Amino acid sequence: MVGCHIVALPYPGRGHINPMLNLCHLILHSHPDITVSFIVTEEWLGLLSDTPPPPSPNFRFHAVPNVIPSEIGRGKDFIGFYNAVLTRLEAPVEQLLDCLPLPKPTLIIYDTYLTWVLDVGRRRNIPVASFFTMSATVFSIFHHYDLVSQHRRSPPGQIGEENIVDYIPGVPPIRFTDLPTLIHGKCNEVLPQVLQAIQLTSKAQYLLFASVYELESQVIDALKQKISPKIYSLGLAIPTLNSAVGEKPHYLKWLDAQQQDSVLYISQGSFLSVSKAQFEEIVVGVIRSGIRFLWVGRGEEDLLQEKCGGRGIVVPWCDQLKVLSHPSVGGFWSHCGWNSTKEGAFAGLPMLTFPIFSDQVTNSKMVVEDWGFGMRVKKEDDSLVTGDEIAELVLSVMDSESSEAKERRRRAKEMQEICKSASGLGGSSHLDLIAFIKDVCGC
Repeated sequence: MVGCHIVALPYPGRGHINPMLNLCHLILHSHPDITVSFIVTEEWLGLLSDTPPPPSPNFRFHAVPNVIPSEIGRGKDFIGFYNAVLTRLEAPVEQLLDCLPLPKPTLIIYDTYLTWVLDVGRRRNIPVASFFTMSATVFSIFHHYDLVSQHRRSPPGQIGEENIVDYIPGVPPIRFTDLPTLIHGKCNEVLPQVLQAIQLTSKAQYLLFASVYELESQVIDALKQKISPKIYSLGLAIPTLNSAVGEKPHYLKWLDAQQQDSVLYISQGSFLSVSKAQFEEIVVGVIRSGIRFLWVGRGEEDLLQEKCGGRGIVVPWCDQLKVLSHPSVGGFWSHCGWNSTKEGAFAGLPMLTFPIFSDQVTNSKMVVEDWGFGMRVKKEDDSLVTGDEIAELVLSVMDSESSEAKERRRRAKEMQEICKSASGLGGSSHLDLIAFIKDVCGC
């Protein structure tokens, strides 16, 4: 253990940085003597200034210059941002590696999409671990993209039985339109780089999944038979639920005053947004449902609060896992980013899914069809979901009496038990974490 130094290199986006930080929490919780150097841009260092680091004196943030576009507004030019990350970060990161405290890095954990890290590790004779922050199912879909290309028998976007993808090892049957949108829709210009990143994981020494083995056992087992890096499923990589020190946030005080399971938590993520017309219908639908809500407004707080009145509160940000785990919260409206999907499962809540981009549509399918604890709001043909339709869906998912609602809640609690058991002492995620650290650090 003495001299074990892990460098963490996340992709510069909230949905990638958070799970990497949480993975470092897990590592240091198990072995606080490990040194962890967490590398971000100067902008992200500022954005993370209020984020408590793992409780270890051996954890340090390190920053490189802002050589990529700002995090603010990056969704307006996703392709340009992604290309900048692939071409501009390597040189300053490598320069920073020369300035890190001793001992020499034992391992670099890199976000799978930062493919240039493989060359950095090779040049410096440092082993690398590829950390995939989406589901193992999405990884396998990209890994088997050649099968998708060979089997596709109808044009992208056409809906029908011929569009069922049922030939990817370990992946349950899925509609073509529920594959990641990079394959059939938004921003498919970056698909070649994404596919290359997936294939290049074969050059890494380890492949790490932020997933629970029991939730994706068939796909993980199938991947272990096909690819060379050692695969570890390290669990949810979500924040811990330590009691906060100091004043309780106002939104938690508000939740304390609500009835059990009466509040719908609404969050569409931190990156992309629905259309203006669809946003208006969502507002109308939530109001017509009469349900109490806690809504993350993302810059629309005043407008939302004015329109929605006193049945709920709107916040710019919140501690999502604490909100989801509060007894007053009875449902979760989500864009189905993988981090939010995992947190919803961990909290044992039925979900309303409104995916927008990339892996979100695949995660939505898994929540609704494979795991059975959600209802999909967004239509398969992307047409407008009306306020009346939304109100009906909201009432259905918040219902506690119908047989369908009871089954969704039963399945949600079942997912919660699986996640908590895997994360606990002796669970599958805990054992994989211990095995990974032993493999890297020899302890």
